[in-house]
Amino acid sequence: MMTTHGFIGRTVTHALVPEVAESVLVLVEGVAGAGKSHLLKELSASREAAAANHVLWQCGTAETQPQEQPREEPLLLLVDDVHRATEEERQYLRHVLERPRPGLAAVVTYRPEELASPALPLGTPGVVYPPGLTVLRHRLEVWDEERVRRAAVKALEDRCAADAVGRLHEQSGGVPQVVVDLLSAMKRQGKPAYTAEDVDAVGIPVRLAELVMGRISGMPPAHRPVAWAAAVLDEPASQNELVTAAGLEATQGHDALLAALATGVLVERDADRYGFSVPLAALAVRTCVPGPVRRGLHERAAEALTRRQPPAWAAVAAHRKAAGGGRGWLRSVEKAARAAVETGRHQQAIGLLEQALASPLVPPRARARLAPLLARSAVTGLRSDQTVAVLAQIVRDTTLPVALRGELRLDLGLMLCNQLGRFASGWHELEVAAAELDGVRPDLAGRAMAALAMPYWPGPPIEVHRQWLEKAMSVANASGDQTLHAAVMANHVWFTISCGDHHAWKLVDALPTDSTDPACVRHAARGLCNAADAAAWLGSYERAEDFLDQGIKLSAQSGAPYTEHTALGTQLLLKWWTGQWAGLAGQCEKFIAATADMPVIAFDARVVRSLLAFTQGDWGATLSWLSESGEILWQNMPAPLSATVSGALIRLALARQDLLSAAEQARTAWANATVKGVWAWAGELAPWAVEATARAGDTDAAQAMVRDFGHGISEQDAPAAKAALIWSEAVLTEVKAQGKKQQGDELIQAAKLYREASTAYGALPRPYAQALLVESAARCTLEAHGPNTPTAPGAPTGATTASERKTMAAEADQTAAACAISELEACTEQFTDLGATWDAARARALLRTWQPAKRGRPPGRASQADRLTSREMEVSQLAANGLTNREIASTLHISPRTVEQHIARAMRKIGALSRQDLQRLRP
Repeated sequence: MMTTHGFIGRTVTHALVPEVAESVLVLVEGVAGAGKSHLLKELSASREAAAANHVLWQCGTAETQPQEQPREEPLLLLVDDVHRATEEERQYLRHVLERPRPGLAAVVTYRPEELASPALPLGTPGVVYPPGLTVLRHRLEVWDEERVRRAAVKALEDRCAADAVGRLHEQSGGVPQVVVDLLSAMKRQGKPAYTAEDVDAVGIPVRLAELVMGRISGMPPAHRPVAWAAAVLDEPASQNELVTAAGLEATQGHDALLAALATGVLVERDADRYGFSVPLAALAVRTCVPGPVRRGLHERAAEALTRRQPPAWAAVAAHRKAAGGGRGWLRSVEKAARAAVETGRHQQAIGLLEQALASPLVPPRARARLAPLLARSAVTGLRSDQTVAVLAQIVRDTTLPVALRGELRLDLGLMLCNQLGRFASGWHELEVAAAELDGVRPDLAGRAMAALAMPYWPGPPIEVHRQWLEKAMSVANASGDQTLHAAVMANHVWFTISCGDHHAWKLVDALPTDSTDPACVRHAARGLCNAADAAAWLGSYERAEDFLDQGIKLSAQSGAPYTEHTALGTQLLLKWWTGQWAGLAGQCEKFIAATADMPVIAFDARVVRSLLAFTQGDWGATLSWLSESGEILWQNMPAPLSATVSGALIRLALARQDLLSAAEQARTAWANATVKGVWAWAGELAPWAVEATARAGDTDAAQAMVRDFGHGISEQDAPAAKAALIWSEAVLTEVKAQGKKQQGDELIQAAKLYREASTAYGALPRPYAQALLVESAARCTLEAHGPNTPTAPGAPTGATTASERKTMAAEADQTAAACAISELEACTEQFTDLGATWDAARARALLRTWQPAKRGRPPGRASQADRLTSREMEVSQLAANGLTNREIASTLHISPRTVEQHIARAMRKIGALSRQDLQRLRP
C-alpha cells in the first residue's frame, strides 16, 4: 500500500482482510492542492483495491449515485471532495456509514475551509456512527522545505540552487500542487541552473489564481476590501491592521474578516494574525485590484503599520512609495535605515537607501541627508556597485558643504579599495578626502589618514603608509574621539604586526572589544581580524587562529559582514599553510561563489585554490583560478597576495623549464616587493625568485636578493620569512654548486641549509613547505654521496692510510645516501597525504633514479597485462591534469617518448578513445 500515506494505507488494508472484516471510516482533510485526490488515486491503484470491490467517487460531478455493492464482499469506498457533495450525495453517504457492512473501508476527503458547517464534512444533521464503525480523522500537512527540495530534485535534477528551494517553499506555503505547478513552469524555461529570481519570474500558477479569485468573488462586495488589504499588506496582519488598511468601520471590518475566513480566502496564520495560506496568492489578488483603489490601500496600510511597536518602518516606506512617495516616504526610509543600522542590519539599510537615492524625485537636501547614512552602511556591509555609483555622482556636486562632500568621499574611497579592488581610484579619493576634512572634521580626516596607512594595498612604499599612520594617530590623540581612536587602532595593529614589530602583540590587547559603543566594537572586530591576517603572513599561526576566533565572533555580534567575510578568507590561507587540505578546494570554490561580486574578499580563496591546483599538476586551473573574476589582474592584488602568486608563477615557469619567463617574472615581482618594503611578505616569493634568477645565470643578482631580504627581516618577528631566508640561501648554494666540477662540499652545505629551513617550517607548522625542503635536502645529499658520485673531500680523520680513509668515506657516503632515501620516502608519503599528487610523482621519480626497482616480476605475482602499472597510472593522472608530455617527462625524469608509450598503453587498457578520456583516472 501507499508509503507516503502509510497510516491510511495500513488502516485500509487491515479493514479489507476477510478474516478481520471490520468497518472503518477515514476522514481526510487538507487545503486545496494538498494532494487529497492524488491519495485516493493511489489507493484505488493498490493491490488491496484490486482484490476488493472498490468505488472511486468524485462528489458534485457524478450524474448518479454509486450502485449498491454485494454486502458479502469487502468494499473500498473512496469519496473525493465531499465539501462539494449535493444533499442527495450526503444522504447516500450517511445511509452507507450508519449501516456499515463488514469489511467496509471508506476514505472521504474534503477541504475544511470550504465546508458549509465547520467540522461536519457530511453536513447537518451529522452522521450517527454505529458502535462497530471505527472513525478516524487525518490531516494532510503541507510540505516542509526538505520535501520541497526533494520535489525540486525530481523535477529539475540538481539544477535548483538552495535559495531557489527556499523561495519555492516560501512562496507556495508548502502546498504540494502549487510547488508542482511552479516547478513545471520552471522546467519549461530550460535553464542549466535555477535561482530564487527564476522562481519569482514564473509568476502565478493558473490553478492558484483562479482558486483565490474565485473565492473572493464568492464574498459579498462590501467584504472584499479586507482580502485586498491582506494582499497589499502581504504579511500576516492583525484584525485592526486589516480593517484599517481596508478602510472599513470596525463592525463591518469584523464581519468582512469572518467572511474571508469562512470562505477560505484568508486563514489564521498565528494568534490574531491573518493572511493567505499561500503567500503567492497575495500577488494574484494585488494584480486584480484597480490602481486607484490599490494606492488608497497602500496609504492606509502605511498608517496601520506605524502603530506597531516598534513601527515597521521598512514596510511603511514601501507602502508610502507605492502610494506615490513624497516626504512621508523619505522620512520612513530614513527611519527604517537608521533602525536597521542600529541593529547591525547594514545590508537592509543599503537596499532601502540605494533605492531611494536612485530616484530623480529626491530633492538635494534629502539626498545630502541620506547619502552619509548610505555611505557608512556600505563601508560596513558587503559590496554594492549601485552605492558606488550614487556616491560618485554626489561627491561631484560642488554645492555640497566641504565637510559633507569629504565624508562621502571618504566612504567612497574605502568602498573602491575594500570592496571593488579599484585601489588607485580609492587611494586618490582618500587623499582628497583627507585634505577636504583636515581642520573641518578631524574625526573623519583621521579615518581617511588611517585608511591610507594600510600597507596591504599595492603601490606606495611602506614609509608613505607610515607617515599617514603617524598623522592619523596624532589627529586621533588630539581629538579625544573614542570611535576615531578605535578606527586608527585597528589599522595601527595591522601595520605594526605586518612590519614584524616585536611589541605589536600588545596593541591587540588594547583594542576596545568590551566597549559599549557599537561603532568602537566594530572597529575592534576589524582590528582583531586585521591582526589575524597580519599574524598569518608572519607565520604566527596559533596567534592568527586565536585572533580569528575572537574577530569572527565579534564581527557577527556587532553586525560587520564585510569584516567577517575577510576573516573567513584568512581562515582559508591558514588551512593552506598549516596543511589542512582535506576538503579545502571545495571550501575555496564555495567561498568564491558566495563572494562572486566582491573580488577583493575572494582573493584569498582564489589564491589558495590556485596553489592547490598547482600541487596536483593541474597547471591550467592554476592560472584560471587567478583570472576567472575578470575584474582585477593578479598583479593588482593586495601586496602579500601578489607576492605569493608571483612565487607560484615563477615556480610554474621553472617546472616547465622556461627559465627566461621565470627570471623575468622574478625581476618584476622582486622590484615590486622592494618598493613596498614589507619584507615579511616577500617570504612567499624569495626562494623561487632567487632560484629563477640564479638558474638564469645571474647569481650576483640572486645573492643581492638574499642579502636585501635578510637585511629587511633581520630585526623582525617574522618566523615564516626567516625560514624562507634560509631556504633562499640553500637554493643559491645548490645552484652555485651545480656550476662547479667539485660539487660535494657545496651540495652538502645546501642540504644542511635545506634541513635547517625544513625544521624552521616544521615548527610553524607548514608541512607542505617542510616536505619540499626535505626533498631538496635529500636530492642534494644523494648528488653529493650517491653511488656514482666521486668520494667527497674531507674524509674522516683518524685513518692511517689512504685506503682506510677512502673506505671510511665510502661508508659515510652510503650512510648519508641511505638517510636521504629514507627522507625521500617520508616526503613522498607527506605529499600523498596532503593530496599534492604532482609533488608526490616528482619525489617518487627521484626515488627511482637513486633506488631503481628490481627487474623482472617475482615468482607467482599476477601479470598486469589488464590493469595499469603504477607508472602508467602516475603518467596518466598527470596527463589528465593537462600536463604536456614534455612537462610530465621533466617531472618524472623520463623521456617524452617514454611518456608517450605509457599514455598509449594506459589508453588501450581502459578503452580510452582520446587523451581527454584519461580524466576518469583522476584520484
